[in-house]
Amino acid sequence: MGSWNSVSLQVLYNVFGWIAFVLWSISFYPQVVLNFRRKSVVGLNFDFVVLNLTKHSSYLIYNVSMFFSSAVQRQYHRRYGSNEMIPVAANDVAFSTHAVALTAFTLFQIAIYDRGNQKVSKTAIAIVTVAWLSVAVCAFVAFPKHSWLWLVSCFNTLQVVMTVIKYIPQAVMNFRRKSTIGFSIGNILLDLFGGLTTYGQMAVQSIDQHSWVNFYGNIGKTLLSLVSIFFDILFIVQHYVFYPSRKEVAAPDFDVERPRDIEGR
Repeated sequence: MGSWNSVSLQVLYNVFGWIAFVLWSISFYPQVVLNFRRKSVVGLNFDFVVLNLTKHSSYLIYNVSMFFSSAVQRQYHRRYGSNEMIPVAANDVAFSTHAVALTAFTLFQIAIYDRGNQKVSKTAIAIVTVAWLSVAVCAFVAFPKHSWLWLVSCFNTLQVVMTVIKYIPQAVMNFRRKSTIGFSIGNILLDLFGGLTTYGQMAVQSIDQHSWVNFYGNIGKTLLSLVSIFFDILFIVQHYVFYPSRKEVAAPDFDVERPRDIEGR
């Protein structure tokens, strides 16, 4: 079993991890609060939320399995070496649990608040269906051979794919509306700093272990942060450069509230 060589680096690793947990967890609330204040979810892409729930659910399954399952951990050490540390920390499990709960709550808001003419697309429903059918096939293959590490890696791969896909509908919607009204930039800023802090945490572990297995042994976490940072920067540019806040949004394909509703008058 792997162990820390430096106590100070271990402390720094935990500090980075829980900072990332706080930033990423808080990042869900600006959108929830915005929806509550407006009593509307117009401007928030529903495909983004549905895909996000699948992404976080698969990531939760991976993190819980890797962190708590001794069978998965034994197979991990057999593959990467007995001295390597498990690439999932307690803050990863905590974040995933919280993320699933808040994303599900956002879906609840979509169900009860004004949606305008927006709805979940058939494409998103098809993607989610194929995603869960795929991991079901993986489970069917893994159970007879007890390939638990491979199975949880399938869930990890799924969450990476969903991370790449989930941002696209919101980015396209912002482009078509020429506006980011209804989509909270607060969660994007927090998400960006959370992603950077996660890379810091992983780098600290790699420096202590004199090995970069932490990055490619948990490729899902590595790619998750990288993809998130890329789209966070894109949304920030859309919000502050391309489509700064306007009082009126001309978007024939979407039912956007009148200016007085957006301003909360």
